[in-house]
Amino acid sequence: MATVLTSPAFSETAQGYEERHELKFATGLVTVLTMLAVAVHGYHPYAEDGGLYMAGVKHLLDPGMYPHVTEFVMGHLRFSMFAPLVAELARGSGLSVEMVLLLVHLATFWVTLFAAWLLAARCFAGREARVGAVSLLAAWMTLPIAGTSLMLMDPYVTARSISTPCVLLALVGTLEFLLPGHALRARTGHGLALCCGALAIAALMHPLMAAYGLGCVLALGSVVSGSRQMRVWGTVGLGATALMVATVVYLLAPPESLAYRQVALTRYYWFLTEWHWYECVGLIAPLVILTVVGLGGRGFGRPTFERRGNEDAARIALARMAVVVGLVCVAVALLFARTGSATYLVARLQPLRVFQPVYIVMILMVGATLGEKVLRRRPARCIVAMATLGGMMVLVERQTFPGSTHIELPRAYTSTVPLGGWQQAFVWISQNTPKDALFALDAHYITEPGEDAQGFRAIAERSALPDFSKDGGEAAITPALTAAWAVGQAVQTGLSLQPDAQRIAALKPLGVTWVVLDRGAVTGFACDFANVMVKVCRLPR
Repeated sequence: MATVLTSPAFSETAQGYEERHELKFATGLVTVLTMLAVAVHGYHPYAEDGGLYMAGVKHLLDPGMYPHVTEFVMGHLRFSMFAPLVAELARGSGLSVEMVLLLVHLATFWVTLFAAWLLAARCFAGREARVGAVSLLAAWMTLPIAGTSLMLMDPYVTARSISTPCVLLALVGTLEFLLPGHALRARTGHGLALCCGALAIAALMHPLMAAYGLGCVLALGSVVSGSRQMRVWGTVGLGATALMVATVVYLLAPPESLAYRQVALTRYYWFLTEWHWYECVGLIAPLVILTVVGLGGRGFGRPTFERRGNEDAARIALARMAVVVGLVCVAVALLFARTGSATYLVARLQPLRVFQPVYIVMILMVGATLGEKVLRRRPARCIVAMATLGGMMVLVERQTFPGSTHIELPRAYTSTVPLGGWQQAFVWISQNTPKDALFALDAHYITEPGEDAQGFRAIAERSALPDFSKDGGEAAITPALTAAWAVGQAVQTGLSLQPDAQRIAALKPLGVTWVVLDRGAVTGFACDFANVMVKVCRLPR
């Protein structure tokens, strides 16, 4: 009997049973955490970049929508298959765009948390650590990433919503390929396929984030593979290669025009020297934490991998990878993304976006430590911790979107549902103005109190002159749009304060037929709609 219990066949069977049991537990946990994450962080499909992507999808479904200034609707989608994918899902399913995006949002949250569980499973043997890691990520799902103008995951759907879990899965596959023998059964071929497939999908959705994901995979390989000397020289060589590529890009890029420089400088987060001190702390702190983890109680150059278990080796490797890519990209940003540079091509590539996976790795490490050392399968402690962390994030969310419903479900924008003043006006516009109308709003309308960064085009489904914030971001990454953006700023800045004669002289030549003004704006135009915040008026023919 003892021989049977210790036989390889019995051990393999027991391991397979343990794997299946752990995956069932992970599936249930991630499903619950997904629901909690959405409840905590809210859902705002029309806000910020979500509104940009939604407008692009709507244009693909109805090419007659947004007949004016279309380049600001579709420009940011030219390198991504995200909008065509969502459009095809809407066509094939018969569901509304809003419903498809909600389902995609839930799915991407779920896959991100499940990928995080798989990553934690390769770094920590105990369930307490894994649960703590994924739970903290769920609680901090929309945490801002230093001063990069990114979040870990957005409370709306963009191409990053899909590229983020793909990058995590690529890291899982890399560890499975390079460090076989983890608690979950190692299949090196499976790991390589998972890594390549995940990066390919990420590249189709968001090529830039996929490129940084590939950098993380290469860095992870450099800190794991071969002997100690190979790891050291491989890491140094990878960093040197990244700096050399940035140098070549910088030197070959043409000088920027004065007009474009003015657009680019509105994106202060591209330039590390323009960050506030607390945003710089947001870069330094994760690297310090991960350096401590990466040392693993030993010097950075000592051969720890040969002496440690698989989970320890994976944890150390993942932490070292994050430190390497973080430091390299900080160096690239400091050297080549400066406000006084002749070219802003490197700045446009936003190398500090690599801190998105760096932050996720840091959160997993911190969460696992909390799970092991503090929570320890104590339900009361878990409830208190999650309630505290989740409550803080709810407060932040309500301060960010005070005029919007916490979870904006499909069909929420109807005349029978109470809405903020701006959103109410946008809904009225979608139902009562010609489809080919061209609107003008104040260039900074998206930052007005109560507007909550809700996208005009996505809700109103009408064309509009480019705004300062979101369309400015599109012009910043697409220099060819500089002139159109500059014109939009010139005629729309202070629109509600201008006299009618100035509005007509500036807007009529551009084909504008309607304007959205502050409620208190003085005008003789016919205003067909008004509420406590804004009014919608027709330009005279």
